[in-house]
Amino acid sequence: MAVSGAGRAPGSDRVKRGFDLLAAGVGLALLSPLLLAMAAWVKLDSPGPVFFRQERVGRFGVTFRIHKFRTMRVDAERHGQLTVGADARVTRAGRVLRKTKLDELPQLIDVLSGRMSLVGPRPEVPRYVAHYPDDVRAKVLALRPGITDWASIRMIDENEILGGAADPERAYVERVLPEKLGYYVRYADSHTLLEDVRIIFATLTKIVSR
Repeated sequence: MAVSGAGRAPGSDRVKRGFDLLAAGVGLALLSPLLLAMAAWVKLDSPGPVFFRQERVGRFGVTFRIHKFRTMRVDAERHGQLTVGADARVTRAGRVLRKTKLDELPQLIDVLSGRMSLVGPRPEVPRYVAHYPDDVRAKVLALRPGITDWASIRMIDENEILGGAADPERAYVERVLPEKLGYYVRYADSHTLLEDVRIIFATLTKIVSR
């Protein structure tokens, strides 16, 4: 699925990468006690590993295994990759971690490794990247995927939207995914470091307000 992509100017990319490295390194150092506490909570709350590692499509279509705190039973993906409404597969700890988006914090590891950025289009599973129009796929996959973006903020209750659909899979492909892609394309066309900082603060504000 690898694709070629022009991306942005090399200097702009280096600045963004430098910001990512600094912020992710500082974030992991400062948040390490919280991360350890959440890891212990996940482990004690239900059988299985601390991390959920799932294949996602990264920059230029190269796949990688994302880091998230596990929020579901270990066999959850056998019953589909979408989380819909009050999904019975979600654990007690997982409900809190998902609501607050704290399950995403281990992706700071992926930022340090260079597979992700703090801000950028969210990395999708191959199944749904296959639905990207060709021109959109080339533009979106020219960027490193991010932990957060405008789509993540404005569609934070996506699972509740899908929970009200008669066919969640179809609703995701036909309604939710196109809206996300619109945000991704606009970000790809005009993102700046200042925009990234705005998105980070908007994300934190949204999480605190919940």
